[in-house]
Amino acid sequence: MQVANDVISKATSSKQEQKLSYAMNAQEWRCWSNPEFLLRSFGLRLEELSDELVASILRVIEASFSTEGYRKAYAAMEINHFLGEVCDVPRIMNRRSYNFLLFGTPSTSEAWGWSLYGHHLCLSVFIKAGHISITPTFTGAEPNEIDAGQHTGTAILHKEGDLGLALMQSLSEEQQRTAQIYRQLKDPAMLQTGDLKVDRWNKDDQRHVCGAFRDNRVVPYEGVLVGNLTDKQQTRILEIVEQFVLYLPDTARRRRLEEVKKHIEETYFCWIGGFGPEDAYYFRIQSPVIVCEFDHHSGVFLTNETPAKFHTHTICRAPNGGDYGNALRSRDEQVP
Repeated sequence: MQVANDVISKATSSKQEQKLSYAMNAQEWRCWSNPEFLLRSFGLRLEELSDELVASILRVIEASFSTEGYRKAYAAMEINHFLGEVCDVPRIMNRRSYNFLLFGTPSTSEAWGWSLYGHHLCLSVFIKAGHISITPTFTGAEPNEIDAGQHTGTAILHKEGDLGLALMQSLSEEQQRTAQIYRQLKDPAMLQTGDLKVDRWNKDDQRHVCGAFRDNRVVPYEGVLVGNLTDKQQTRILEIVEQFVLYLPDTARRRRLEEVKKHIEETYFCWIGGFGPEDAYYFRIQSPVIVCEFDHHSGVFLTNETPAKFHTHTICRAPNGGDYGNALRSRDEQVP
């Protein structure tokens, strides 16, 4: 709470403070998106701020997250900076090309929160009286590992991808056929029209169904029912989910995983693409309380025309109106 108040106190002008602060029920909670160019100029842009103010904002993120979660978020920023250097567009993509918004007044008892959004990192954090909710989140990387320079070896999104592939490969052939809803990442069947198959691929989100501006979207369950899998495979599902909720502090993350486990019998796992060691792929874990999407994308700044394992997007949502901490909000705090 104090670190968030430090951000307010370090705002160097009334205009900065005004741009930073929003009401708890402000629609700007929903303004996040992933493009490298700035579509919506809400909050404060980190690259326009003093080093001192940026450091304070980073301390808010660090204080809100688990140690591993903060490392993951900062790694996404570093990889974005690396991509800007590789493509010689450092003013478009760098470790500060993100917008930060503060909602409500930081407090130990009343509701407040913050949002950070930019290329390959969008985070929505709601806090109230010791409870914390962190959805929706978008975490991506192109490439997903730095292979040169000071931060060589910085990498993200490998573990969740590897765990997902191992799970798919562990299914029986019949279960794999059920889980694999499309054989190709841009399958001709996705482009058919009709009642059952409409708009399953688009240039920006590709296979994602729960991306930006799709709050409260009703997504039908697809794939194999996790309740029919072995105990070991169900444990693997929870291991994957943990990587998607890694931002949560340790105690909150444990409780979130317990909540997901309670619904394991009504959880579904679906897959798009091949599942050989070199294949790119998409998968989704979906239940009444969580949606986790993992997708390998074609190149935007790099040259791969087809999806490859070094460009990854992930999304985590709380379905049934649960994003932005809505389950913890009073009526007048709800996001319209």
